[in-house]
Amino acid sequence: MADARDVLVRPIVSEKSYEMINHNRYTFEVAKTATKPQIAAAVTEIFHVTVTRVNTMNVNGKPRRLRAKKGHTRDWKKAVVTLKEGDSIEFFESR
Repeated sequence: MADARDVLVRPIVSEKSYEMINHNRYTFEVAKTATKPQIAAAVTEIFHVTVTRVNTMNVNGKPRRLRAKKGHTRDWKKAVVTLKEGDSIEFFESR
């Protein structure tokens, strides 16, 4: 992946993710093929912070149904990024 904005898809905004901000951990949806070093480099490049740890997980889509058609939501990858003490991402702090 060449561009950092191709690695980070969007921030995850939920009660649990906002609770983790108190512990200096931020949650993002990332590209399925992104590696931990790529995610750390992308967060550092975009937000100008120091990343100390990256935890990733693959999230399976949930089953859904529309009348007679069965399907499921898309699978995606989530990354929880821990920042150095004292660093923060202002995008999350503004809410």
